[in-house]
Amino acid sequence: MQPAPAPAKRVLIVDDEELIRELLRKALSEAGYQVEQAADGAAGLERLKSSSFDVVLLDIWMPRMNGLEVLASLHELPSPPRVIVMTADHTPETLLNAIREEAYLYIGKPFSPSTLVDLVGKALSAAQTPPIEILSAKSDWVELLVPCEANVVDRIQSFLLGMKGDLPEVTRDTVGQAFRELLLNAIEWGGKLDPNRKVHIAYLRTKRMILYRIADPGTGFRFDHLTHAAISNPNGKSLQHMEVREQKGLRPGGFGILLTRALVDELIYNQTQNEVVFIKYL
Repeated sequence: MQPAPAPAKRVLIVDDEELIRELLRKALSEAGYQVEQAADGAAGLERLKSSSFDVVLLDIWMPRMNGLEVLASLHELPSPPRVIVMTADHTPETLLNAIREEAYLYIGKPFSPSTLVDLVGKALSAAQTPPIEILSAKSDWVELLVPCEANVVDRIQSFLLGMKGDLPEVTRDTVGQAFRELLLNAIEWGGKLDPNRKVHIAYLRTKRMILYRIADPGTGFRFDHLTHAAISNPNGKSLQHMEVREQKGLRPGGFGILLTRALVDELIYNQTQNEVVFIKYL
């Protein structure tokens, strides 16, 4: 006798725009999810109190109760769902408040339903990790402590890229890619993928530049010991590090530092090289 199939994951859409709700309901239902809807924050919270959901897709600015108020109320539930914030509001205050209230991911409107379905899958498949801590929440000075877990990279990047909505797309993509590579290195090599250890991230924004500082909890490294990284390849042997990675059983890659140097204007390490600063001039 075959075991009964697992019940479909339950998703609640909370948005005051009926068209968005219906588009998402159709896409998620076709992907195999059980979907319910609420037309404002207050109605959404009532649904969450009376029934359990795995993921909530939450708009921010709605009648009666906004999304940030809903997020704050979820802490009172015995098993809060993971929340994906959907909004056209890219102001740092809104996005940082969403992180503070432990929203899992952010997606800016407009977006395609298929992209949202992919995010729901990511939210459901990711392991539970300690919360992200906010040390500073000024629009021009953000500081975070994030657990050393690989899935946190997409989470942090989604929020921080949202804060750069006023920048040209090329600049946003460049900064985002550089940040992603360096944060992955910090989490994987400095933090050893231990979610109980933390990486300290600082983001500073001025009229003329964006600056990131990433400090990991490791002991640092030396460039001449990075035989598994592309930055150490000798001239004429641009893929030698790939052989080293294969011998050590490491995932494909190793281009992070080399790629970041090409993407940003300044890349500076401290003496032990467990802290890095990169600058992109605007």
